[in-house]
Amino acid sequence: MGSNTTAEAKQKYAGYKADHVGSFLRPQRLKNARKAVTLGELGLEALRKIEDDEILNLVAQQKAHGVHAITDGELRRAWWHFDFMENLLGVEGFDEQKGYQFNGVETKPHQVRITGQIDFNPEHPHLADYKFLHDAVGQNDKHIAKMTIPSPNMFLHRKIRFSSDIYANDLDRYVTDLGQAYKKAIQAFYDLGCRYLQLDDVYWAFLVSQQRVDEEKEFGESTQTLAAACVKSLNLALADKPDDLVIAMHICRGNFVSAWIYEGGYDGIEDYIFKNLNNIDRYFLEYDNHRSGGFEPLAKLKDTTAEVVLGLVTSKVETLESESEIIERIHAAAEYLPLSQLALSPQCGFSSTEEGNSVAEEAQWKKIDLIHDIVAEVWGTEG
Repeated sequence: MGSNTTAEAKQKYAGYKADHVGSFLRPQRLKNARKAVTLGELGLEALRKIEDDEILNLVAQQKAHGVHAITDGELRRAWWHFDFMENLLGVEGFDEQKGYQFNGVETKPHQVRITGQIDFNPEHPHLADYKFLHDAVGQNDKHIAKMTIPSPNMFLHRKIRFSSDIYANDLDRYVTDLGQAYKKAIQAFYDLGCRYLQLDDVYWAFLVSQQRVDEEKEFGESTQTLAAACVKSLNLALADKPDDLVIAMHICRGNFVSAWIYEGGYDGIEDYIFKNLNNIDRYFLEYDNHRSGGFEPLAKLKDTTAEVVLGLVTSKVETLESESEIIERIHAAAEYLPLSQLALSPQCGFSSTEEGNSVAEEAQWKKIDLIHDIVAEVWGTEG
């Protein structure tokens, strides 16, 4: 495991200890506009203008709350992943009969399927979305525009990878095309000025969920084979990346209206994610409750340049964490990985889908402020 990112780039673009995963609660004005579009009462051009306005407001709010890595909150998206995935070549989105079953709640019935050879779309709409954010943030020593996209591994879910016979169960060719498509995507964002890119990956959590492991076995699949495929897709995507581009990977256990879908510690995948992946600079790891396991696997990153952003503050409930308890947990993690390689963030975004978590907007910003207060106490920095 190693990274080609220069120390100068890491310090310039991600040299802070307070971070966040990416999505923020959708403003009511934006929710109303989306509904109006669905009802045929508002056009897409008018919706785009409302999105622009709300993103500019969000950028200003993030700056006011001391956020360094600024996102567009994923305000233009209905889903954290499908909006990107279905705009690749060889992929389409569709509404199926049943949504994803989370703990006590079901999502809207949307999905993607393979329709041809997978490749990057040079007209992908997220490129224009990033350019708007980049220009809105401005380039200075205090702020950086961070882009978030789903990991190529999201295509490894069985329902998607078997949605067509185009790849004829050829997992190696499938993963290779995914990796190459994402390599083009990463370069395209870089060419627009992106220097901090985050890959969001729920599939790793799928592979540590015993229920899902058992399901794959029923279909004759080895989770070891699938984990190796995950490594290959990411390493292909990140091969020869620019050395002044910081790459983060967020491993999530599901985040939909404050519900979750997977549980399991990092023990079963620690070698794959910490030893076999290349060019990952920051790992955003959920650690807000017992479902994420212990800190012991972090020891695998000793003597590397990688950092772990501890997701100790939950985005799922409004209750504000105890500052002293979070500090205690940070020091517990530091028993396995030096404090200099640790940072702090919420465990996930506040609105992975347009519905958002069951959290008030005021509580969202209190969580962000708490993180900065803790960082000042533990690391002696503003963020």
